[in-house]
Amino acid sequence: SSSGINAEYGGDGVNDSPALKKADIGIAMGIAGSDVSKEAADMILLDDNFASIVTGVEEGRLIFDNLKKSIAYTLTSNIPEISPFLFFIVLSIPLPLGTVTILFIDLGTDLWPAISLAYEKAESDIMKRMPRDPLKDRLVNERLISVSYGQIGMIQASAGFFVYFVIMAENGFRPSRLLGLRKDWDNIDNESVVDSYGQEWSYADRKILEYTCHSAFFVSIVIVQWADVIICKTRKLSVFQQGMTNWVLNTGILFETALAAFMCYTPGLDKALRVYPLRFWWWLPALPFSLTIWLYDEGRRYLLRKYPGGWVEKETYY
Repeated sequence: SSSGINAEYGGDGVNDSPALKKADIGIAMGIAGSDVSKEAADMILLDDNFASIVTGVEEGRLIFDNLKKSIAYTLTSNIPEISPFLFFIVLSIPLPLGTVTILFIDLGTDLWPAISLAYEKAESDIMKRMPRDPLKDRLVNERLISVSYGQIGMIQASAGFFVYFVIMAENGFRPSRLLGLRKDWDNIDNESVVDSYGQEWSYADRKILEYTCHSAFFVSIVIVQWADVIICKTRKLSVFQQGMTNWVLNTGILFETALAAFMCYTPGLDKALRVYPLRFWWWLPALPFSLTIWLYDEGRRYLLRKYPGGWVEKETYY
């Protein structure tokens, strides 16, 4: 209504139709209601039992919650996917992540976990919340963008670049040597690019190292997405309160890990898709970042519960 209060009206007759249409939520009876009232209503009680309204509201809130969670999870990986190209252009370094590996993430490893959040059970406080403001509390708002892009996404990008620089340094290219190297690195006629220790690298060897970094960056995103999908299980509660009973999600984490390993170690894919096998310890540098994401968001949600209505809730509760 104009006062900002949601008005509900229930009716079953033809004469109730104008009020059902005018109300914020018009509710018609499924058994005793007329066809005209059903067409005008927003909600139809199939069993004519007003107690079913509570169940319907809870289910609606659950759907809205899970859509938010899935969107938050999906958006986060955009930052570690875009930032390598920005660094490639601005800092003129060899490309840290290729377009093929981005497709592996968007069309492969991220699909199952994103869908699995639709199967997440309702949080225990879902019916204790105030009704959302339809004018302000949208499915995607600035706070969701801030958390996904500005906070979690940045940690994920840091994990990818850390792995990239580790592999490059292990092979002789310190970070300072990589700055401004792109032109010589991608020059097919240059067969003698010198690394930080004076070793010369042919074009073919440089590209093998670059594609190996693509694979490692891709794997690092998969690893930090483990933590991302777990923190997206809840908007306010701790994961210890929610539990890990969503086995669609649990299986999704195993699936994306297995798919990443399959892409890296399947013979022939290095030639077909330029995905190269990784040494075991190149999987490990991203693990601390994954743990950091989980600890950071657990802390954020603790502050949400500890100080309701506080600064953290106003700025980060999506």
